[in-house]
Amino acid sequence: MTPSFTRLSLIAAATAVACGLSFAQAPAAPGAPAPQRHAMKKLDTNGDKLISREEAKANPHLAQNFDKMDANKDGQLSRDEMKAFHKANKADQDGDGNISKAEAASKPNLAKHFDQIDTNKDGILTPAERKAWMAQRKG
Repeated sequence: MTPSFTRLSLIAAATAVACGLSFAQAPAAPGAPAPQRHAMKKLDTNGDKLISREEAKANPHLAQNFDKMDANKDGQLSRDEMKAFHKANKADQDGDGNISKAEAASKPNLAKHFDQIDTNKDGILTPAERKAWMAQRKG
C-alpha cells in the first residue's frame, strides 16, 4: 500500500464513523433548542421528562435558579419552564442575533465588558464579537 492510499483510507474510515455516529443520535424533540434537549436528557436520570430539584443539583445554573424556573411551583422543571426562563433572561431580547447596549444593561457582567467586546465600537455586539470575546477569555 502506498502512503497516500493508506492516508486516504484512514480519512474515509473516519468520515464513515463520524457520519454513522451523527445519524445514530436520538431525534430531537420538536421546538426545543439542541443544547436544552441534551441537558434535559442528561439530567433527567429517571426518564420522566422533568428535572427534579435533586436532579438539578448536577447543573449549578439549574440548581441556583431552580425556584425562579419552577413557574408552577410543583418541584419539577419541565422543558417549557426551562425554555420560558431562558427566553425571559436572555440578553438579546428582540431576537435579532445582536445585543445592543440597552439590552446588555440587564446583564451586569455583559454591560461591564460591553465596550471591550464591541470591537468596532458601533454600539452593537454581534455574534462574531461575542464569540471572539469568549475565545479570548478562554485563552
